[in-house]
Amino acid sequence: MPGLIGKKIGMTSIFSPEGKNLPCTVLEVGPCVVTQVKTEDVDGYSAVQIGWGDKKNASQPAAGHAKKAGTEAKKKYVEFRDFAADSVKLGDELNVELFAEGEFVDVIGTSKGKGFQGGVKRHGFAGVGQATHGQHNRLRAPGSIGAGSDPSRVFKGMRMAGHMGAERTKIQNLQVLKVDTEKNLLVVKGSVPGAKNSYVIVEK
Repeated sequence: MPGLIGKKIGMTSIFSPEGKNLPCTVLEVGPCVVTQVKTEDVDGYSAVQIGWGDKKNASQPAAGHAKKAGTEAKKKYVEFRDFAADSVKLGDELNVELFAEGEFVDVIGTSKGKGFQGGVKRHGFAGVGQATHGQHNRLRAPGSIGAGSDPSRVFKGMRMAGHMGAERTKIQNLQVLKVDTEKNLLVVKGSVPGAKNSYVIVEK
């Protein structure tokens, strides 16, 4: 699936032709440059690497890699395996015109980090409550985590308190509501993972 790299601008809402208020997210997508075209013969697989955003004080290897495509070193690089390699060549610029209003896209981002959280917030536990067993000060306790003497351990994957958020997250089938080719803006219906100005990948 071809796609582009960009950043999340923020959320807003627009009205549909029927007068319905639609929550949406504004993304600044592209322009991206094709920095490498990988082939089966040379690399062992077919893929197209694209770069987005000029990087200041780039390392010499990064600058040399980008120079082959006739561009500056980029902040972010992403490979797309399902990109039709014969449709692009090294140095081509891809922009928001790749998408059309009304079609559906997938957006990948890094969710907001929540730090260390308990079981109630992290997994939706209800807590012990005050109804049974005389519990009066353990409302958000996780409860039992396993048997004692057998198996004498906690199984892997047990839902417990721990680090929450800051994970790669994909939201599928978001409808494209507007495409602004002048400002490289893409307006998609619904929410997108990540904070403002965070990196996103938009796939068709």
